[in-house]
Amino acid sequence: MADKAALALKGVTKRFGGLTVADALSFEVPAGSRMALIGPNGAGKTTVFNLISGVFPLDSGTIMLDGTPLENMPPRLRVGAGLARSFQNIRLMPHLSVVENVMLGQHVLVKGFASLLSPLAWQRGSRWRQFAEASLRDAGIDVDPDSEVSILPYGVRKRIEVVRALMSRPRLLMLDEPAAGLNPRETAELSAFLKSIAQNGLTLLVVEHDMSFVHDLCDLTVVLNFGRMIYDGPTRAVQDNEEVRAAYLGRRRVLTRGTYPAA
Repeated sequence: MADKAALALKGVTKRFGGLTVADALSFEVPAGSRMALIGPNGAGKTTVFNLISGVFPLDSGTIMLDGTPLENMPPRLRVGAGLARSFQNIRLMPHLSVVENVMLGQHVLVKGFASLLSPLAWQRGSRWRQFAEASLRDAGIDVDPDSEVSILPYGVRKRIEVVRALMSRPRLLMLDEPAAGLNPRETAELSAFLKSIAQNGLTLLVVEHDMSFVHDLCDLTVVLNFGRMIYDGPTRAVQDNEEVRAAYLGRRRVLTRGTYPAA
């Protein structure tokens, strides 16, 4: 694993009224790593994702992507700088086909207004469509690319959304609850897929509550509680940390490699 930080948060703070949802957070995501961001409900995990991706502005602190400050950069430019994310609830366009949904993720690659519709070129031989179809095959998604995405199983649609996020060719991919709603087979397939795409140097930051999935996929873990970081280290040791145990269970008890309560 490289020592260089793909993402660095320093003193990141966000308040909504009198509620502090991110309390001077500082941590780094090493380049090429697979890091989990976990914590009980209300810990601030999705808020951190929204701060990184530009949905919310910071109150104070800095966020650096490969050494480039993000806090004053519009969300679209953050995607162009190498950042991509998925959401807990699937945000595919149900009336479009599989390949059309994937091609929507290519818009950040176009240059200028005149070529804005290029990724939606209907010609089967277009380079945009060929790239999208090849990416689906590489992800092991064996479906008709012209199928309407709404008729596909939930687990397949989850993986299609990840492929769409990859169309912008990010260096950092943030996934919000990617295993939510998946059965054990689909969860295992998703983990294998994510590990395969990370082999080429892609950095992953994953919000997830399924600790079996986290232990299988992620080598590092950051734990939040009430907007404050309480653990930053190897995933294999997270269940032995007393503060983490107290945050989840309220008493001293070793967490097993199952699903953490209310993560």
